[in-house]
Amino acid sequence: MSRRSGTCLRLCLVIFAVVSALGVCGPALYWRFKKTVRLGDSKSSCPPCICDCPPPLSLFKIAPGLANLSVTDCGSNDPDLKQEMEKQFVDLLTEELKLQEAVAEEHARHMNITFGEAKRVASQYQREAEKCIAATETCEEARERAQALLIKERKVTTIWEQRARQMGWEGE
Repeated sequence: MSRRSGTCLRLCLVIFAVVSALGVCGPALYWRFKKTVRLGDSKSSCPPCICDCPPPLSLFKIAPGLANLSVTDCGSNDPDLKQEMEKQFVDLLTEELKLQEAVAEEHARHMNITFGEAKRVASQYQREAEKCIAATETCEEARERAQALLIKERKVTTIWEQRARQMGWEGE
């Protein structure tokens, strides 16, 4: 590669990088600039707004009982919740593992039932397929016997037709 083509390639890459950066960042910069220009114009040409809106409602006015609750006070009257909160971390992990084990056992039981059902249905389809194969073989044997009888009958017919022609029969 000559030095001139290497320089041309670098120049093309730089131009591509600049165009890509402008393509990505350009629209955001344009809208931000346009927004600031519009805000500057609107402040000078627009009179201030006059609102007769009521003041916003506070939480104390909406539900006064909620303001008196604290986290330490939460659930102190419920004995079941109090007992649950006093459990140690190891006890909680043990209970979680037991629950996960129960779920896994239920999942395994469901899979075993489904697998057994699939085996039963597959066996039933296999029996039906065997019946179909047997019926097809019987039908094929009957077709072969009928074909052999037809060939034999045609030979007998040809012999009788030859005898009839010898006796003077002219045919159809």
